[in-house]
Amino acid sequence: MDSELIPQDAIQSKILFLREKKVMLDRDLAMLYAVETRTLIQAVKRNIERFPDDFMFQLINQEVRNLKSQFVISSWGGQRYLPYAFTEQGIAMLSSVLKSKQAIQINIQIMRTFTKMREMLINYHEIKQKVEDMERKYDHQFKVNSYLFEEVFEEIKAINKLLEPPEKTEKKIGFQND
Repeated sequence: MDSELIPQDAIQSKILFLREKKVMLDRDLAMLYAVETRTLIQAVKRNIERFPDDFMFQLINQEVRNLKSQFVISSWGGQRYLPYAFTEQGIAMLSSVLKSKQAIQINIQIMRTFTKMREMLINYHEIKQKVEDMERKYDHQFKVNSYLFEEVFEEIKAINKLLEPPEKTEKKIGFQND
């Protein structure tokens, strides 16, 4: 079987952030697994004990409205129920209830995508910290140097004033009518 059935960025684009968790929606997972959404949900409901609340939850109306407005989608294909969201652990558990070879391969790809995203987040935080450290260091130096430059410029102005030739004033002798 192909080592990468679906490009990683296609999977990553389906990962959402809801209730402070990275999740994928049932319809996106069903599409990736090449099954109908109702088939995926039926398999989950037959094995509901494998899916506690921190593995899967059903969206509320407000979350669905927010997603629709966020993605500018007018409808969700006529779904008659509120979608389910699966966390990384819930997606891993799906491989135990969807037993096709394709489902297993897709699950492996999804798990690799979550891992890659975590690595990117760690790298992002490390880079962000380094940039903030540099900003603090150079901001302090800039403030010190800025103060020194201001003093130097004031001194240059004073020296330039001293170097300017005196203004010539003609003294007129005698009586003048103005």
